[in-house]
Amino acid sequence: MPTLFIVSTPIGNLADITYRAVEVLGSVDRVLAEDTRRTGILCRHYGIETPLVSLHEHNEAARVEQVVQWLDDGDDLALVSDAGTPLVSDPGGRVVRAATDAGYRVVPVPGASAVMAALVAAGLPVEPFTFFGFLPRSGGVREDRLSELAALPHTAVVYESPERLVALLDELAERSSPSRRVAVAREVTKVHEEYRRGTLGSVADHYRDAGVKGEVVVVLDAAEGVPTAVDDEAAAALARALLEDGGRPSTVAKEVARRLGVARNRAYEIVQGLKDDG
Repeated sequence: MPTLFIVSTPIGNLADITYRAVEVLGSVDRVLAEDTRRTGILCRHYGIETPLVSLHEHNEAARVEQVVQWLDDGDDLALVSDAGTPLVSDPGGRVVRAATDAGYRVVPVPGASAVMAALVAAGLPVEPFTFFGFLPRSGGVREDRLSELAALPHTAVVYESPERLVALLDELAERSSPSRRVAVAREVTKVHEEYRRGTLGSVADHYRDAGVKGEVVVVLDAAEGVPTAVDDEAAAALARALLEDGGRPSTVAKEVARRLGVARNRAYEIVQGLKDDG
């Protein structure tokens, strides 16, 4: 059966690719690449001559029909992002859904991931953790995310641009505590790889003075004084009281998540369960 392979590629060091990934990229009929120029460098390095087709956030919706047609024609395809594991803060979700909906095999080829590399080197608890990707730059959704991070009872991983790193650390310190532990992974696997571990306050001060360059991953420790687990009954009791006070379900779920450190999805499930029960 025609297959769409989701292939992880190096996040910096070209040697960080699996034998299987090289084999798959060389054997498929086409490689769907977020940036054909960057993927071209990787392919030339390993002698891969498979045709490259661009698939990025601006053309993914338009590419979906063509991708399914190639699969209908019996072609095997590989999907790659600029670096790391596709779909993790990168395009490709629409294509994967279309391929699965059409009944074709979708097979991951695991490998490098900036999320996992930063997490395991941070020196903070790794289980459980929540990956937030890039936070919205402004508005109410950003405020919701920052509030969620401020109360999160376990480790969080966040992507951030170097230009906004200090502002993010300052905002998190204001909402939780400057003494909360954090690790900033910069230029992971590259020549100038760096891990800066400390508190929100000290790491923000360091980068405020030293400046920030390169790609950044922030690993944030659990909020101080927040219980690691919340009883569903306590969350339901709070949600019920807020609903009885006239709160909208979406607002109530956000408030439960903020106050009790409940995962956002779990808070919505609890609120929805109360609605369904009448």
